[in-house]
Amino acid sequence: MPSKDELLKKQTKKMRKTLLFSALFLLFSGNIQAQTQPDITSWLRNTTLTGYGGYISNVQLVQYNATYVYVSTNCIPEYAIGPWPSNPNVPSPQNFVCEFPRNPVQNTGTPTNVGLGNIGLWSNGVSIFNSEDGFHWSGTGWAMGPGASWNRNALIFEGISFDSCLGHPAPGGNYHNHVNPKCLYNDADSTHHSPIIGYAFDGFPIYGAYGYSNPTSASSSITRMKTSYALTTDTTRAGGPHPISTYPLGDCIDDYIYTAGSGDLDAHNGRFCVTPDYPSGTYAYFVTIDASLNPVYPFVIGPTYYGVVGSTNTHITPAAPDTTYTGGTTATSELPNTTIKYVIAPNPVEDHIYIYMDIANMNNVKGSLYNAEGRVVKTINDLMQPSIAYALDVTDLPSGMYILSFEGSGKTVTEKIIKK
Repeated sequence: MPSKDELLKKQTKKMRKTLLFSALFLLFSGNIQAQTQPDITSWLRNTTLTGYGGYISNVQLVQYNATYVYVSTNCIPEYAIGPWPSNPNVPSPQNFVCEFPRNPVQNTGTPTNVGLGNIGLWSNGVSIFNSEDGFHWSGTGWAMGPGASWNRNALIFEGISFDSCLGHPAPGGNYHNHVNPKCLYNDADSTHHSPIIGYAFDGFPIYGAYGYSNPTSASSSITRMKTSYALTTDTTRAGGPHPISTYPLGDCIDDYIYTAGSGDLDAHNGRFCVTPDYPSGTYAYFVTIDASLNPVYPFVIGPTYYGVVGSTNTHITPAAPDTTYTGGTTATSELPNTTIKYVIAPNPVEDHIYIYMDIANMNNVKGSLYNAEGRVVKTINDLMQPSIAYALDVTDLPSGMYILSFEGSGKTVTEKIIKK
């Protein structure tokens, strides 16, 4: 019979194994949970596809720890961009590493202004800029930099240099959007909740133009999110009289006044709501457009952030230890991929349809484009795989309506495509 000491040793050894297994399980399951969080999985990662100038496009690396997500990007999209009339700048790689808090909180103190330059990233790693173009009315003319009032509206003064994706490069080559990034998602799809198309530097998600009509119910109808800002007729501000004799209302962002409850969104251009990605609810920003898909002030984020923002956001050294997001783990790869999920841009299209197959997508999906008569006019030669982007050249097709069909494992989904 084993002695008391031997029994104690066996019991201690067994307990250590149990504790070790439990610790590994918690670590492993925690990593699985972390890798499935939207702030990690929503980024369009890529290390092979090139965009403008042959530069690597989209997001090159996503790293994270319990506190932050770090996104490495060139700020070059994979879809075609340019030209930029009246703009001498050209896009160039920015080599940003941007930091986003993983546990964002409301700023209960003085709200932080969304300054000039980057205020967040779109999900493809392209920069988000605010609604201003960087000039204000000095009383006698336009002066460079933000002012106390009468700051110029970027859409009005720089819109001529926007490309068909509504973006343009800044001095130094930082390609960005001040307004709705129409080539990143289908901004004409008013029947589905828009996807996450980016994150602000306070860590809160940015959605496309459509959300649930009832912010607390995922079963409510889909509606286009409406801003609570509208033009005012007031012609005085702290900065002096409005230059209205030459510049009409709307040329300055200060011409827009917020009225609580007049739209769906608050003064930051967001709201607390349930979304497909956050079924328990989150604060989220929404881009704002009108019924004709034209950008509406404040475009993305209001004059101030909702949450707390760090002082530096674009040239960060990730804090160790951190984990690199790989798009899946042993455990998640064993889960059956039985859905067909994708992102299409742009739509309407002129030359190329860009398709990104979601990381949770099933394998070996066939893609076909049908014309209005039901005839196949284009196919994607390779079987489509998760987390891969594809391009379909439709330059030679006549204008009209088409149906893009995805088929795999007995499932079929379709998307209406408009060729301009």
